[in-house]
Amino acid sequence: MVTISTRKFTLSRAFSPRILLIAVLLGLQACTSVVIDEDRRGNAELDGNESVVVLGRRHASDYETEPDLISCIGDTLAGGSKGINVIGERDFVDEFYPWFEPRTAPMKVRDLNRVLNQEHLAKAVENHNVRYIIWVDGNTETTSSAGSIGCSIGTGGAGCFGFGTWDKESDYEVTVWDYKNLKTMGKISADASGTSYMPAVVIPIPIIARVQASACKGIGQQLRSFLKPDEVASSGR
Repeated sequence: MVTISTRKFTLSRAFSPRILLIAVLLGLQACTSVVIDEDRRGNAELDGNESVVVLGRRHASDYETEPDLISCIGDTLAGGSKGINVIGERDFVDEFYPWFEPRTAPMKVRDLNRVLNQEHLAKAVENHNVRYIIWVDGNTETTSSAGSIGCSIGTGGAGCFGFGTWDKESDYEVTVWDYKNLKTMGKISADASGTSYMPAVVIPIPIIARVQASACKGIGQQLRSFLKPDEVASSGR
């Protein structure tokens, strides 16, 4: 965690070295690396009328898969001229309450039989034309931080000086269930990491590594190639 201390001082008029330092610090860029692995266990078949739903695992007590990441992945799948039909997570969970709540959600694809055995639930899934249920398990967390920033107030004004950094890591596993055939089609893992900076010369300037956003982009693109391989192959010609 970046610490901020406060003390009194008088700003000097000789500010040109600080201005030069600001220019140097603004040249810093936050970098993020993403590693995507895929374990494909079958060929996906998703036509234009079928839908998918992306759900986050939240059954563990020490973390939850972030809802904004789930929305981001859904938007990535649905975007573009040939987007995939995606059912919103909140709408899906509310409609099928309580079968997809954290404590009751199926942990294995065969557990979907509990839904199929409920005629009204099975009919609702069919009305949405759901083909794949995509589970995302994991989270993004801050792993370390260093540095400090001191802010001062004096008769000549106020300002901050210092330098702070913090590292973030994302670790997600995505499982694709075929609802119609009740089998796991494959898994995708995404590991992303990055370092953010906060130089402060007069004012703090955060330079943020978009770790979660990078993980979302990697997962979304890999899922598109997973669910619509013919589309990806044709676009690469």
